Amino acid sequence: MAADLSGFFRTRPFARETEPTARLGERSQALIRLFVAAANIAYVSVITSSYVPVGPIAAHHATAILIYLCVYILVALGILTAVIRRPGINHARRILSMCHDYSGMCLAMSLGGEAMLPVFASLLWVTVGNGLRFGPRYLLIATVMAIITLCITTVFSPYWQSNPFMVLTLIVTSLIVPVYIASLLRENRRVTEEAIEANIAKSRFLAQASHDLRQPIHAISLFTACLRDAGLQAEERQMVDNIDRSLQSVSRLFRSLLDISTLDSGKVVPLREPIALSDVFDEVIAQNAQAAEWANVTLHAVPSKLHVFADPTLLGTMLQNIVSNALKYAPGRPVLIGCRRRGGRIAIEVHDRGDGITAEHLPHLFEEFYQIRERGDKDVEGVGLGLSIVRRLARLMELDVSIRSKPGRGTSVVIDDLVVASPRIRRKDPARKSPLDQMKGLRVLLVEDDEDVLLATASLLEKWGCKVEAATAVPEAVPDCDMLITDFDLGAKTTGTDCILEVRAALGGDIPAIVMTGHDENRVRVDLDDETIPILAKPVRPSELRSTIFAQLIRTSRASELQSAAR
Repeated sequence: MAADLSGFFRTRPFARETEPTARLGERSQALIRLFVAAANIAYVSVITSSYVPVGPIAAHHATAILIYLCVYILVALGILTAVIRRPGINHARRILSMCHDYSGMCLAMSLGGEAMLPVFASLLWVTVGNGLRFGPRYLLIATVMAIITLCITTVFSPYWQSNPFMVLTLIVTSLIVPVYIASLLRENRRVTEEAIEANIAKSRFLAQASHDLRQPIHAISLFTACLRDAGLQAEERQMVDNIDRSLQSVSRLFRSLLDISTLDSGKVVPLREPIALSDVFDEVIAQNAQAAEWANVTLHAVPSKLHVFADPTLLGTMLQNIVSNALKYAPGRPVLIGCRRRGGRIAIEVHDRGDGITAEHLPHLFEEFYQIRERGDKDVEGVGLGLSIVRRLARLMELDVSIRSKPGRGTSVVIDDLVVASPRIRRKDPARKSPLDQMKGLRVLLVEDDEDVLLATASLLEKWGCKVEAATAVPEAVPDCDMLITDFDLGAKTTGTDCILEVRAALGGDIPAIVMTGHDENRVRVDLDDETIPILAKPVRPSELRSTIFAQLIRTSRASELQSAAR
């Protein structure tokens, strides 16, 4: 038994314990210590004030025990105060607390004899409690202290000396119970580690699979955009639209998989800033315009001048998933996006007029892979990750998300607790040319290590009138260009960040750049460390790429005007 316990002791160091666990464990132990001491005082008071068949404690022994218990409570209060004021892992404080516990029990059992045998339950609780709260090392230390306590009690208690088999039973119990607890802890740790490893493996698989499959989907999306502008007949154009519709369904699935794997990694950090809700709404409506047309849904947003303090990417993802669900489950019905003030905070609401959801399903809608399927229902695209991602992102940004629905009347999803922000001062732009006119003759350096994506992107840009220099790596002789569009992972330990730095250094200026990636946007943003560089998540929609190029041209033109005015 001892070998089993000591072997387990060596497998679990102190450092595995986390600060939050330590804080909760020590505070809980300190509070229960006070409760047990108070219960012992009550017990001693009762058995000394009336006749007890097993024999009351001698008066002078009872007085000594009560006095010590009062001192014990004062010390226990001091320990609790120290835990509250200085929380965290403090090994010296824990050992001192354990010595305090076992010395009190030793005195009570030594002086109390047969009447204080119930204190053994406290001894067992202290031993097991320290092991469960603080780990196997403390379980071993507590077990040794418990055996020493029983031995000392036997030396000083005539009653214990006259009952050797009772003493042996208590000692064996004090060994067997911790060994059993140790085996449970070891098995629990093994199962937990296996679950963590399986979860990590799942996240890696999802991240790698979704990233690798995004490349061909991204290329197909761009090729279909080229086909659409190739002067097709009505029948061929309808076929291209059907391909594009199916492609968008697959794209949304992989976007969900990547979002889940990224959130599982724990690397997503909200980058909050003041944002206009009208911009978020407009972006979501633009992203879902084609899907809304396919679903015969009127998608509308109530105009708003409110600004909130939030991560625009994460908030946009939340709203995108909610709207996507509304389009899937309420086809042919109107969908409304709006916001309202609630107790000094802002709430975003998405309402649809679909068939609604029965009460039995509502508590499970935010669970991963949960979908409402009734017998005879038609298949709906997706795997049930959308609302799960919404709930995770809400927790990450310290927001609240809720859903209410009435069968036959529709469903409403609410993102609440958004903090009001002061609006940014915007400069009105003069009338400008259309995006396609702006891009005619635009010299673009395109860097992409995937040849299919490179060809598809170059073909699309050329159809828009751009002059494209395409390369699978940063060219040794960087050509003169007006804009750089690059993938993030370029191979040979080169990233889009490196590419941008090299091109700008070679051309001697801040050439406007756009990064396209299949990775988490926040991770790429941290690596770029430049808020002026847009990041597009693959697969990129042609309209999204075109509007981003146009936005970069406007930003560059505005910067040039400011420089000219300064001169």
